[in-house]
Amino acid sequence: MQTSIPAPHSAAPADLRLQLLLVLGVSLGASAVYAVLDLVEVMLQSSVAQSTATLNQPLSSVALVDALRRLAGIGFALVPVVLALYLMAGTARGIPGVLRGIGVDARRPVRDLLWGAALFAVMGGGTLALYHAGRALGVTAQITTSTLENTWWTVPLLVLSALRHSLVEEVIVVAFLCDRMRGLGRRWWTIAVVSAVVRASYHLYQGFGPALGNLVMGLVFVWVYRRGGRLMPLLVAHALLDTVGFLAPQLLAG
Repeated sequence: MQTSIPAPHSAAPADLRLQLLLVLGVSLGASAVYAVLDLVEVMLQSSVAQSTATLNQPLSSVALVDALRRLAGIGFALVPVVLALYLMAGTARGIPGVLRGIGVDARRPVRDLLWGAALFAVMGGGTLALYHAGRALGVTAQITTSTLENTWWTVPLLVLSALRHSLVEEVIVVAFLCDRMRGLGRRWWTIAVVSAVVRASYHLYQGFGPALGNLVMGLVFVWVYRRGGRLMPLLVAHALLDTVGFLAPQLLAG
C-alpha cells in the first residue's frame, strides 16, 4: 500500500532555498565540490583509469588515535542530519514527529527490511557491473574500500561508518531535499533529477562509472520514497551496500 509523505511545512521560498544551501553547504554539497576538484586534478595530471580512490584509510599512524578520530568524524558528520531534521520540524520537540512522518521508525520492520534487501540486491549488482564496465572503459578509478589496520575495533568502526553514510545521504539528499523542494512547488520528476545529480556529484572522485551508478540509484531511491512514503528501506539498503563494501577487504584479509 502506498503511504503518502506528509506535506512540507510552509515557509517563505527564500527561507527554503537558504536552508537547502546551508544544509548542503555543510555536508554533501561541500563533498560534491571537492569531488569535482579531485576529478579535475586527476584528469589534468594523468587519467581516471590510472587513479585510485581509497574510501577508508588511516587518519593516524597510532591505532587508538585513528579510532578516536574516526569516531569524532562520524559524530560531526551527523550534525547536518540533526540540523536538517530540526529545520523540517521547526522545533526540537517536533523532530520525533518528523522522523515518523518520513518513515524512520519501527512500525513496519519486516516490510522495510524486505524492501531494503531487495534494493540492496538490485543496486549492489548494478554497482558492480558499472564498476567493472567503467574500469574496462577507463572512466573509473581503482577503488579500494579499506586500507585500515586489522584491530578488534576496525569492523565495528567500519559498520558505524556505513551507518553514518546511510543516514547522512538519505536524510539530506532524499528526505530533506524532497521536503524543501516540494515546499518550493517543484514537481516530483524535477526533485528526483536534482537529488540524483547531487548524489552522483559527490561520488565523482571515484570516476564517471560510480557517478552514473549513483545517478541511477538516486532516481530509484526518490521513486521508492515517494511511492512508499518511508525512508527506512533506503537506509537499510544503503547501510547494507556500504557495510558489505567496507568489510569485504577486512574479512578476506582475515
